[in-house]
Amino acid sequence: MNQKLTKVGHPTQLYSVEEMRLTGGKGDGMRLLQLNNGAGLQMTLLPDRCLDPARLTYKGVNLGFFSPCGYVAPAYYDRHEFLRSFTAGMMTTCGLKNVGADCVDEGEECVTHGRIGHTPCEQLAYAADYERDDGAITVSGVMNEAIIFNEKLQLRRAVTMRQNNTITFEDTIVNLGGEAQPLTLLYHINLGYPLLDEGVELMLPALTTRPRDPRAAEGLAQWREFPAPEAGFAEQCYYHELKEHGGEKSAALYNPRLGVGLRIDYTADTLPYFTQWKMCGVRDYVLGLEPANCHVEGRAKMRADGTLQILQPMQSVKTGLRFTIFEGDEAAAAVRSEIL
Repeated sequence: MNQKLTKVGHPTQLYSVEEMRLTGGKGDGMRLLQLNNGAGLQMTLLPDRCLDPARLTYKGVNLGFFSPCGYVAPAYYDRHEFLRSFTAGMMTTCGLKNVGADCVDEGEECVTHGRIGHTPCEQLAYAADYERDDGAITVSGVMNEAIIFNEKLQLRRAVTMRQNNTITFEDTIVNLGGEAQPLTLLYHINLGYPLLDEGVELMLPALTTRPRDPRAAEGLAQWREFPAPEAGFAEQCYYHELKEHGGEKSAALYNPRLGVGLRIDYTADTLPYFTQWKMCGVRDYVLGLEPANCHVEGRAKMRADGTLQILQPMQSVKTGLRFTIFEGDEAAAAVRSEIL
């Protein structure tokens, strides 16, 4: 027996995963999984929203952006008004049939950022392994994006939080239908205050950078900088080609005032695209760091460009990413030297 277990009445004194439900408002009835690694890291997963992380805090410091929409259950999802149910949270999974702007592709209506992020998971399972030295907490679930006469896509997700302050997301997407299907996938990672603030350091090993549109081109020279909130600020998006190392690509944000940073590592071969979303509005203060297998201009444009990924019947794709929390200038220097 783990000797630590002899000192506690209930093992959740060490680290825990607990399930609860929301009451009231647009989040009424939604399941929440609260994970606590016992080392300062706490995360809220949403089984009813693609098992995405809504909240992430480290030693009381909030790391993600929680939008004015708040928690929004799938029942309130309106495919014509995506932003009214865009909780954002620490991460929103976008896809699987479209990423970015709505469009019409080969006669099919493709909605903004797809439907998977509003899809509840099935076969939910979770556990904290108190016999392991790394304090692993594991959560898994299955999301089905399926309809008669069209796609039968399945996203299988496994999430693991450890006491070394890492969180891994391992995803497998499978085409369970009899016809080939387009596959678009983007991890909409959203960093917010107080981690995101004036004077933060964005560690992004960009080999090339391209503004999405004329508005983004206006701030091309300042894409690494994050100013104070500005009323009426119009979003800016940049496409970066990031340096690869050991089969992965990486990005990080460090707040020297707080001495806290977040590093993101993800699989390079399955997620060749990376979008930076810079939004410095009043109460819309968020930095999006978004690994993907596509750009954010809609499926029709990806098809026209010849870059749209197609998943054949029974074909699967495995992909994933990892969050690592780091503390202090020395740790930040180590991250900087590794990824820049």
